[in-house]
Amino acid sequence: MTATRWVCLDIGETLIDETRIWSVWADVLGIPRFTFMAVLGGVITRGGDHREAFAALGVDDWSQREPEVQQAYGGFTAGDLYPDALPALDALRAGGHHVAVIGNQPANRTAELGLLGLRADVLAMSDALGVAKPDPAFFARCCELLETTPGQVAYVGDRVDNDVEPAAAAGMRAVWLRRGPWGSLHRDGSGAAALTVRSLAELCERIDEAWASGPGLSDPGLSGPGLSDPGLSGPGLSDPGLSDPGLSDPGLPSAAQRVQ
Repeated sequence: MTATRWVCLDIGETLIDETRIWSVWADVLGIPRFTFMAVLGGVITRGGDHREAFAALGVDDWSQREPEVQQAYGGFTAGDLYPDALPALDALRAGGHHVAVIGNQPANRTAELGLLGLRADVLAMSDALGVAKPDPAFFARCCELLETTPGQVAYVGDRVDNDVEPAAAAGMRAVWLRRGPWGSLHRDGSGAAALTVRSLAELCERIDEAWASGPGLSDPGLSGPGLSDPGLSGPGLSDPGLSDPGLSDPGLPSAAQRVQ
């Protein structure tokens, strides 16, 4: 393994289980959670943008309810972390990999993740960077922060359209984490993933395969029509809210935090 290799992880449905934020949205809007989640799943299945779920439910003013949602949500808590999140980051670092956590999130998530004990060499949110996935500039900015070339970075995320395809197009080794709604319903029709895993524990065991195989060779059985939506250039969601519901305009000064 080359010492300069990085593992860069997405946040929503990679490290953070977003069940609670979507439940808060349903509660604030007065929609039964089961109904809200079912409609959201239908939108994801057909490759739509998550905001279409609000329209389908007849909620046209959802963005005006966002402050209320964010207040009720209160930010990330320990209970939102997937059980394998922190152990995986520690295991990757112990194995000699540099670790970064960079995703589509509001800037205040950096401090919240730090308080939860997340340890990474680089920690940054799109809101602070001024650019968001799936924009190619997001992945170029990642490489600038990591001070390395795309080929030395494995980007791990649950969404084919927001994570896998654009990371591979940027020259990174795309790792598809198949959990959460997007990870379960999307299909890697383009074969962009260099590695496909079902958990971060599996990622730790197999991460070196991301550099050993070509895109799409790690799991040839998982193919089919992709659900990407190249027409969406702004933050997607897997990271609800324009990333998690609550990602505002990412046009803020560049900022990243290095954690030792």
